[in-house]
Amino acid sequence: MTRVLYVTIDGLRPDALEAAPAPTLQTLMREGAFTLNARSVYPSLTLPCHMSLFHSLPPERHNVLTNTYVPMARPVPGLFEVLRQARKRSGMFYSWEPLRDLARPLSLSVAKLIAYEHNPEVSDRRVVEAALPYLRSGELDFTFLYLGSVDEVGHLEGWMSPAYLRQVAHVDALLGQVLAGLPPETVLLVMSDHGGHQRMHGTERPEDMTVPFIAWGPGVAQAHLTAPVSLLELAPTVAALLEVAPEPAWEGRALRLG
Repeated sequence: MTRVLYVTIDGLRPDALEAAPAPTLQTLMREGAFTLNARSVYPSLTLPCHMSLFHSLPPERHNVLTNTYVPMARPVPGLFEVLRQARKRSGMFYSWEPLRDLARPLSLSVAKLIAYEHNPEVSDRRVVEAALPYLRSGELDFTFLYLGSVDEVGHLEGWMSPAYLRQVAHVDALLGQVLAGLPPETVLLVMSDHGGHQRMHGTERPEDMTVPFIAWGPGVAQAHLTAPVSLLELAPTVAALLEVAPEPAWEGRALRLG
């Protein structure tokens, strides 16, 4: 039975994968399907981006335009609700509390907030440690793992700065630990919500709007994806991998990975 793990590496620019030591991500790209030209949404901020990832809608439809949650005037079920309706078990492990609004009440089997400590060496590691027992046990059909420290260092030191690239390497090593603990039937999806420039993001600049997407695991063919990929493809792709019908109102499409 297929299981899916989706990992957001917040603030990861595609060009950082070549500039930083990132052997785990490089291996995933080499063995799986990937593009370094996926598109974020505008405004390229963390909460609007994640609402688009999990609801397959652009910000002008889901109405979250800042990092403050606003309920939809005409609600559309997100990925977690669709999976729950299909009797799939989902879990979410994260360090940035506003992400709690990605899931409606009763749609998650496991939710663990590991409060961010503004210590880039610690916070993502604690999130990974919280998720690993669930990933190894295979008890969840879908797991969302949020790693936020690359974005934090980007704001503190600047995108593509030496400190930023060191943090990319740190997160890459944590992802290697995750990979070592995955059951063999797990498909891994990795994406960033947005990039960044100088010490900020949120604009329509290419540095903010261009993100990597990587898929790896059973049934995923080795491929450099050439068709357009955006944040809106995440939810329908996860649903397709788990053989669940997508929400009809979703605007993205399931990616062909096989």
